[in-house]
Amino acid sequence: MKRRAFLSAIVPAVVSGAAAPIQRVDVFPVMYSVTGHFKFFPKPERPSVFVKITCEDGTAGWGQSVPTHTWSYETTESVTSALRQYLAPLMIGRNPLDIAGAHAAMDRAIAPSFSTGMPIAKAGIDLALHDLAGKIAGISLAALWGRKPIDRVELSWTVNPRSLEEGAALVEEGTKRGYRHFNIKVAPDPRFDVELAKLVRRLAPGCFLWADANGGYDVSTALEAAPKLANAGVDVLEQPVAANRLSGFAALKKQGALPILMDEGVVSSVELIEFIRYQLLDGVAMKPARTAGLWDARRQIEILREARLMVLGSGLTDPDVSLAASLALFGAFQLKHPAALNGPQFLTRSFLRKPFQLQDGGLAVRRGNGLGIEVDEEAVRRSAL
Repeated sequence: MKRRAFLSAIVPAVVSGAAAPIQRVDVFPVMYSVTGHFKFFPKPERPSVFVKITCEDGTAGWGQSVPTHTWSYETTESVTSALRQYLAPLMIGRNPLDIAGAHAAMDRAIAPSFSTGMPIAKAGIDLALHDLAGKIAGISLAALWGRKPIDRVELSWTVNPRSLEEGAALVEEGTKRGYRHFNIKVAPDPRFDVELAKLVRRLAPGCFLWADANGGYDVSTALEAAPKLANAGVDVLEQPVAANRLSGFAALKKQGALPILMDEGVVSSVELIEFIRYQLLDGVAMKPARTAGLWDARRQIEILREARLMVLGSGLTDPDVSLAASLALFGAFQLKHPAALNGPQFLTRSFLRKPFQLQDGGLAVRRGNGLGIEVDEEAVRRSAL
């Protein structure tokens, strides 16, 4: 009850009224083609699950879940099953504006372990409800939250090479496409990682250089690597050790060689508050897909800012709807660092009638109602697995 009461307290007044009840929830698993080498996609494809929530008056909102089984335990099959069998039925007959109530119901249906259970699946419902709320109110999400967004979000180009020569070619490609900032995938080999960081810093001296280990170092290696990465020109180090190595995070923060960001280990605001209390981090790489959607992601940004900690925008190679949600969130909160949203870098397909277009290393924040996008439903249905 405490969590729901808290969430209800931060609902904008514009979405607190009545609306036509939810009549139908459709779930469409699809695949996107992937270009280039990326460690989390052993096959050249990116799975995704579209969610369409339709109210009795015909108003519809779109969401998207983005499972990556090499990154988390949620698979395309488990997300699709969870949505169809457990989460979608809960939405029928509900007020679409009661997003707090929807999350409470979903959390009862799929219980947590350490944190929110199956957050990537729940994000699909959450995004569709936010899209609906904006459409019903006739305003964008930023306006719904009472915020003035920036016009565009600067992006960071992902460098995930198998050799230094490949790394140099990737930096050159990103630069040609208009990117000015870079994030590098590091771990488990700190010697290679330091040389890669030096290379990127030399080729892009003015960039914001972000290293992400995805929990790939052990604690002793991370403590050894952090000062060397700092000397090589790295600005921040994300998820240096596994999410359950909390003493390692404490040691790295105490060391102070680099700002230490958490990612995989922060799902809800509950553990974020605990991690801040125990001084385990300097900031978070925010992914709405990881936090069961925008509802808690927005609160987490507020918590981090209250604590004067860093907020960086990140993602799970987000396509289409998930990308639109991330841009809406990061734009609304005017994030000042480039966002590691690499969907435009690796994905070659879109199911939007007006796909996002990269311009000068960034993406425009949509100003239309809700998420500001129009999904090509016919194309989604044709491609559904």
